Amino acid sequence: MIDLSPVTLPDFGIDDRLPNISVAEYASRLDATVERMRAADLDALVVYADREHSANLAFLTGFDPRFEEALLLMDAEGRRLLLVGNECMGYLPDIDLGLHVERFQPLSLMGQDRGASRPLRGIVSDFGIGHGARVGCAGWKYFDDHLVGDPQHAFEIPAYVIDLLRDMTGDTRRVRNVGAMFMNPTDGLRAVNSVDQIARFEYAAIRTSESVKALVFGLQENIPERDLESCYRPGGLPLSCHAMVSFGDKARRGLSSPSSRRATLGEPFTAAFGIEGALTCRAGMVARDRDDVPDDRRAFFEAFAHHYVEIVATWYRHVRVGAIAGDVVASVEARRDDRLMRFAVNPGHLIHLDEWMHSPFVPGGRSVLQSGMALQMDIIPVSRGPFVAMNAEDGVVLADEALRGALAAAYPDAWARIEHRRAFMADVVGIELDPSVLPLSNIPAWIPPFGLDPGRALVADRTPAPGGR
Repeated sequence: MIDLSPVTLPDFGIDDRLPNISVAEYASRLDATVERMRAADLDALVVYADREHSANLAFLTGFDPRFEEALLLMDAEGRRLLLVGNECMGYLPDIDLGLHVERFQPLSLMGQDRGASRPLRGIVSDFGIGHGARVGCAGWKYFDDHLVGDPQHAFEIPAYVIDLLRDMTGDTRRVRNVGAMFMNPTDGLRAVNSVDQIARFEYAAIRTSESVKALVFGLQENIPERDLESCYRPGGLPLSCHAMVSFGDKARRGLSSPSSRRATLGEPFTAAFGIEGALTCRAGMVARDRDDVPDDRRAFFEAFAHHYVEIVATWYRHVRVGAIAGDVVASVEARRDDRLMRFAVNPGHLIHLDEWMHSPFVPGGRSVLQSGMALQMDIIPVSRGPFVAMNAEDGVVLADEALRGALAAAYPDAWARIEHRRAFMADVVGIELDPSVLPLSNIPAWIPPFGLDPGRALVADRTPAPGGR
């Protein structure tokens, strides 16, 4: 049973110190990649990145190209060569990481000087990639046979790179898409996170959740969307997606950027803010109570909102270390009332430096949820009746006893915040989590359906999670 009740959000606290990823950790990630290359029988690896698709390269080196593209070449002996354009020569990874760097000016923006670079063919040849070499390529996506019959040899990175590698190796089949090496939701190198990376994600989640909280508490009739965007404070971290605020019928286009449109009583609203490692979303109605919702939507919205929170509570109660992702999907789908809603996308996904890395939450999926995974509770309901809005996205990390102990020892303040959030979810919101589930948001499962009355939120009964608190 779901009830609308007075809820006071605690001050969970913040951390003004951005946790650091050390050079030693980046070096270990590069070493782990070499081991994966050897296991995959690769002679070389090419990692492509641009401003929108930099997560794999940033994971390996701490470097995300700004304005430009970049290429990282690695071989099975551990050699590493980073190719960057003109402007990124002043924005490079830590020198102690020991990467060789070369300026390749065609990676620069158009119209800039290109007269001081060697041809890419010569660079690649000198690196040791030639006839018969087995080369893996990773960008930001890999494919399955829903797209092509031979997904290992389908690529998303620029054709000039693939065409050159195929020509130089002498066999199109010797160049393979190995994005799964980093992004596979079962054993990708980015699927499981270190203590420092988790602490950094918590820093990010505090920023996104405090920003969205400020927006909801700042919501008022007649306020323009763009005025509320000023509530979004990234705390020095790059955005992982554009800022989103929408009122009224515009909220049907949930990914819309803020405009001059003003909030009107009784209309839907949506808001979402994402930075590297976290995204927070809330949606509901611009209303003080049910009487502010138009007559033709009032009863439906009440049923829709209460049912949505039932589904959210089901998700939280079933995720844990060792759970089968497909079983979580089945539990959520068993709860969903098809007369009220469908889901826009998967009920949850892995989050990393990119807002959506991959999702193990597919029907029948057998991926096991592992300690160290960062998950987004991302259940987006689409109305089967009149247009109304509800949404509440937040992030959690899964951690076994050993990882929880390491996190508590290294980041005691973050650990105290996590414990406080767990207690709030159990004691106030009525969602008891498995011990392995660590909420990172400062508005954990806080879901106010009426945006003009954030002092009341929907709370669940106190059904415990499988395995206990």
